Amino acid sequence: MAIVPKARPEIARATAAEWLTPHIDGPRWDHTPMILGRRGYYRDTMGVAGKNDRGIYDDAIVLIGPNVYATFNANTDPSIKRPRVAVLRAGVWQYKLGIHNVTKDPKKHPRYPALIQAGEVVVDRDDVGEDRGWFGINIHKGSRTTTSSEGCQTIHPDQWEEFYGAVKATMTAHTMSTIPYVLTVRADI
Repeated sequence: MAIVPKARPEIARATAAEWLTPHIDGPRWDHTPMILGRRGYYRDTMGVAGKNDRGIYDDAIVLIGPNVYATFNANTDPSIKRPRVAVLRAGVWQYKLGIHNVTKDPKKHPRYPALIQAGEVVVDRDDVGEDRGWFGINIHKGSRTTTSSEGCQTIHPDQWEEFYGAVKATMTAHTMSTIPYVLTVRADI
């Protein structure tokens, strides 16, 4: 089974705006750039039909703003199910530029630029339930054989540099120290 779709998500700007609107109380994407995550975007075309799977890039991430719009194959679920693994809840979360794996042994876990938490998040932990805090739920590069997630949001490696470069350029152009990440979930999941 392939873990990434053959094409990027085909999401019209109007559809992305429709998904964002119920979650935004304040600046709108047409004034303030933001990142949209859509869990279950490919639910019916990848993995097990009718199921949002773990370990595949069956979700979508969109960078949207007044001067930017780009879609990416993504994963918003952990790669595996096991006790205490975090699943980020739908909501609006703040992210900033930083380094992924900064607290881990660099011999085992490579460090590289990524988007890191800029505030607390709420997760649901497998077999435990809700948890709130600073957990290192980053937005980072996945791999070709796995989504490389223990709760993070990951972008397929072939699209990572483009995504990270576009986010960094957008944040710089708009003098943003943080960027909102709006994670939405299909209603039928």
